[in-house]
Amino acid sequence: MKNIIRFCLPLVMLMLQLQACAQKDNYHTSATFKKMNTTASTEKSHKEEIATFGAGCYWCTEAQFQMLKGVRLVESGFSGGAVDNPTYKDVCTGTTGHAEVCNIYYDPAVISYDELLAAFWTCHDPTTLNRQGNDVGTQYRSVIFYHNEEQHRKAEEYKKKLNEEKAFNDPVVTEIAPFKKFYIAEDYHQNYYNDNKTQPYCQFVVGPKVDKFKKVFKNKIK
Repeated sequence: MKNIIRFCLPLVMLMLQLQACAQKDNYHTSATFKKMNTTASTEKSHKEEIATFGAGCYWCTEAQFQMLKGVRLVESGFSGGAVDNPTYKDVCTGTTGHAEVCNIYYDPAVISYDELLAAFWTCHDPTTLNRQGNDVGTQYRSVIFYHNEEQHRKAEEYKKKLNEEKAFNDPVVTEIAPFKKFYIAEDYHQNYYNDNKTQPYCQFVVGPKVDKFKKVFKNKIK
């Protein structure tokens, strides 16, 4: 079933045609990225900004956002928990409260936060609580950690619109919370997909998501 979403967010007109396709891994993707026009504010600073998203396994999230024009760096790590300096093994227990997230460093003169939000909700299934495909646990939850009130407002507005327009077959359950601390993951987790394309997880899980993402955002790929 195709769900057509048309709504206006401040500074940006986003017309996004979404097709919520239930795949074996419950991954939802856009069939067509119909139009994305950005009107930049002349008063907005063009200095680098940070967005922090959790969309399941950070290997997938990192690989997708690395491809976008205007994104300089993507760091994989952990946020939202109660334990200081957690390791990957700690977070994998599901007891630290952290989510696997990516810090995305981007140039708002090239790509807006609104566009990153569109990419975020397209790159994973935001309707499954504490799960993405076979990755299960609170560490794989769908979450946005906002860095300022503008990001907070836009994330809440976008989530509300998606649910009002019934963009997905089920309600969006993405957590939206203030950013507090980010703990970068071990070195071998950084740039994981690009460095390990022959690994089974990269071939059968990350790779297909990257291919879909490229098709949807073909005009925004580096």
